[in-house]
Amino acid sequence: MIGHTDTGPDATAGAAAAVRIGALAPLSRPGWVAAGRQLLAGMELAAAEVNAAGGIGGRPLELLVRDTAADPERAARAVAELAALGVAAVAGEYHSVVARAVAGRADALGVPFLCSSAVLDALTDRPTPWVARLPPPQSAGWRTYAEYLIGAGHRRIAVATQPSAYWAAGTRILRGRLEVVEIDAGTLGPEAVCDALAASGATALLVLAGHPEPAVPLVRVVRRDPRLAGTLIGAPAGQPEFAEWAELLGAEGAAVPFLRYLPDRLGPLGSRVEEALRERLAGPPSFVAFEGYDTVTVLAEVLRTHGTDRAAVAGAWPQVAVAGTRGPIRFGRPPGSAVWQWDRPPVQVVDRDPAHPDRFRVLHTG
Repeated sequence: MIGHTDTGPDATAGAAAAVRIGALAPLSRPGWVAAGRQLLAGMELAAAEVNAAGGIGGRPLELLVRDTAADPERAARAVAELAALGVAAVAGEYHSVVARAVAGRADALGVPFLCSSAVLDALTDRPTPWVARLPPPQSAGWRTYAEYLIGAGHRRIAVATQPSAYWAAGTRILRGRLEVVEIDAGTLGPEAVCDALAASGATALLVLAGHPEPAVPLVRVVRRDPRLAGTLIGAPAGQPEFAEWAELLGAEGAAVPFLRYLPDRLGPLGSRVEEALRERLAGPPSFVAFEGYDTVTVLAEVLRTHGTDRAAVAGAWPQVAVAGTRGPIRFGRPPGSAVWQWDRPPVQVVDRDPAHPDRFRVLHTG
């Protein structure tokens, strides 16, 4: 059984033989719904393939899906609910502040959590054996982005930012490499942001703000301001990856560099999964869909080889050796990390080609 499961404990006796994984994703506003759907599509595809291959020791793999709606408290409650329903692990989530709440609750309850797509370095307040993560920490990805900017000749940049632990952390990382001017996109409208940008002397503006509001109108207004001709617009968090960005902005959304966690070339497994995801999504998959697929693939292998006991799952992180869609997956403990971390996640800086906005250009590889 795969998909949205919202039944309570009394309605689940018939599925007692299933091995359950809690799947968390933002599937309604104010969450980034496009990202949530991509993440869930990847997780569901992997679960379907696991079941087609015999499941977990002959038992079906079941995803119990919960919508976080980008709400940390709602997500933390979902972890507690899923723990009571007997999941072997919790997986997923896209928003960093939500994933942090999930990780904290999973640690407190003793439930393994494999984070699919959130990058905030401080995923937990303390070292924990219960949490592992696939994407690179924000400090690694955003340093790669800073290297790209420096290589492209930018030294003084502006950031249009909203209040958020994620945006604040990103700004601190950029300050370690660049001269950064902060512009408050939470209180200033797009025109006022343009005025501040024109007066700042910055050669690039990074949009560290929500999508589609206020990111889309901000990009549109900056593009049309003659004072800002030649100013690079960037969005390191990855807003331009999704089709909605191109649909809303058209050509004005091209040439906006962002971070993407894909290799320069997919191998045979990645290529096969890409085609399957394209069919499932009725369109090209984003890197987030691959993250979802790899998440369930890793957990399925752990469950097959180490059993479904939660402590056994958490104890298996350092022994993981799985062929993922984007390369071999192993976990380590980088210095200062409180969680287990994929040791070699791919990092690219990419944009949409102005000549063909439906195509991507790789600008820099970390």
